[in-house]
Amino acid sequence: MSGSYKLEQYTKIINEELKKELAKCEYNEPVVCDAMKYSVEIGGKRIRPVLTLEFCRVCGGNINDALALACAVEMVHTYSLIHDDLPCMDNDDMRRGKPSCHIQFGENYALLAGDGLLTHAFDVISRSDFAKKYPARAIEAIEILSSLAGPNGMIGGQVIDLKSEGKQISLETLEKMDELKTGALIKAACLLGVIAAGGDEKMKRAAADYASNIGQAFQIIDDILDVTADENELGKPVGSDLSGNKSTYVSLLGLEKSKEIANKLTENAVCSLDIFEDKRFLEELAYMLASRNK
Repeated sequence: MSGSYKLEQYTKIINEELKKELAKCEYNEPVVCDAMKYSVEIGGKRIRPVLTLEFCRVCGGNINDALALACAVEMVHTYSLIHDDLPCMDNDDMRRGKPSCHIQFGENYALLAGDGLLTHAFDVISRSDFAKKYPARAIEAIEILSSLAGPNGMIGGQVIDLKSEGKQISLETLEKMDELKTGALIKAACLLGVIAAGGDEKMKRAAADYASNIGQAFQIIDDILDVTADENELGKPVGSDLSGNKSTYVSLLGLEKSKEIANKLTENAVCSLDIFEDKRFLEELAYMLASRNK
């Protein structure tokens, strides 16, 4: 596969590949696999795997080489959402307009479904054609994804989130939490695309800068939507941050200042793409994420 793609094309490619990979997860007691498939297939913007494929493309690679990495990123992301929704975490009954995994399958199977997706993600990478073709790149990809999804990345951000419940926290703490909880996996997605293409360190730095900026902007927009969005359109409860006395960019800075910062971060993300010749898709994606309503 070569040339440029539209978001809808990428989404279709990713969904088809996810379905193939999840079809391989079958055994005599299918309930956990059913819960895994349910959570992956109920929708989502697929932004992270799209970033993996597009960064592979703009770095001169073939997106076929990045497909396993893209699926792995989305599986890790979905596992994190399943666990986030659990009663011991955010206790959300709805996800993407449908019952959360623990509502549909029970808390015990939802917990195992999240665990299953996390471990299956690395199985997908390790036995992929990409790993056979480029074993050193595959090892680097596993290292990046495991690090940024773990206690020094996404899980670390979740810990800060839990410790901050019901408390007023500083802007600095909020930024650190979001850098890890939201930004780390977005960074992993972008870097995995560069790695799939065999990109150089300059490309990795540009991808990391882009990810850092859109990751923070993404969370600020989430905070704004929790105040301004229509619950039916958003597909999950709104106002939960306010009712939970949770510190957000909106509560700390106000709505207008939050919008201003999100716009500035988006411009920074776009500027970080200057080293790439064909950057239009990534620019448009950054602006789309900044203007989303769900």
